[in-house]
Amino acid sequence: MKKALLFLSLVLIVCAATAQDAEYSQFYANPIYLNPAFTGTSDQARFAINYRNQWPQQGSTFVNYAVSFDRYFPKLNGGIGAQIHNNRELNSIVEKTNLSLFYSHHIKLNPRFFFDLGLEAGMTYKQLDYDRLIFPDMINQLTGERYVGTQEIPENANLFYPDFSIGVMGQYDSFYGGISVDHLNQPDESVFIGDNRGKLPIKLTVHFGAKNYRWHRGLLSRRFTVSPNVIFQHQGAFSQLNMGLYILEKAISAGIWYRQTSGIQPESMIFMIGVMRPNFKIGYSYDIGLSKLTNYSNGAHEISLIFFTGEKHSDRDALLIPSL
Repeated sequence: MKKALLFLSLVLIVCAATAQDAEYSQFYANPIYLNPAFTGTSDQARFAINYRNQWPQQGSTFVNYAVSFDRYFPKLNGGIGAQIHNNRELNSIVEKTNLSLFYSHHIKLNPRFFFDLGLEAGMTYKQLDYDRLIFPDMINQLTGERYVGTQEIPENANLFYPDFSIGVMGQYDSFYGGISVDHLNQPDESVFIGDNRGKLPIKLTVHFGAKNYRWHRGLLSRRFTVSPNVIFQHQGAFSQLNMGLYILEKAISAGIWYRQTSGIQPESMIFMIGVMRPNFKIGYSYDIGLSKLTNYSNGAHEISLIFFTGEKHSDRDALLIPSL
């Protein structure tokens, strides 16, 4: 009985809240999801796989998958890419699959300053497994038995809609940053016809960071890179601030981030570790919750794998984004 009521509470929270995008903690391991202007910004073709399991203690409560490919084309002076993204909520009661195409154009103003303009156009299929929802009048309060409910069955349990985004990012010496705007058309995700409360709000992302090379002074002097970063996102009534620091030393990278949502309540700490080779990168991160949901959620696991293939484009300006 307690489990049924708890599950019902989660459903009501998700259905009552304004729709929001799935999030990743390894921001730069899924760069075109962060900002379409990152399309084709590596000097080789890039193939990325991303997986995130949030609240793993409760099963597959919030699970994200992403597979993407992008490449720079010298004749276009820009990049082309594609991504398939799947988001599952409440053990797949709500599932969203998106297929997007990306294009970016590279503009070089001088040897020290360049930027990219990016566009994204996609189609999304969202489905609600309504038969698995549990409502109060379906539960006998004394015995816990379940009955057939009297709720109105939604007409739009399965939705199919277009979605568009734009972005810009640039680099000046060792500093980089950008802005992206997702869901320009604010697609309607309402499950009931005529309900205008299901519009997907525009998401604004602002990100910037820097890379500096350092020497470790000591018996074993080795060169490493320090990269501080800040990412701010706002969607509907939801705001999120991420502040982090990466340290890269040859084939090893590590990072630590602090995440805070709307208000002054801290949300989580993020710890990352990765291995970097010339043709691939692999990373793992774990979110440790700092809010009152910590004991229930048990954090989040995330894994990324990136492959680089094909010839290198020597005319492509090197982008300084971190590996994770």
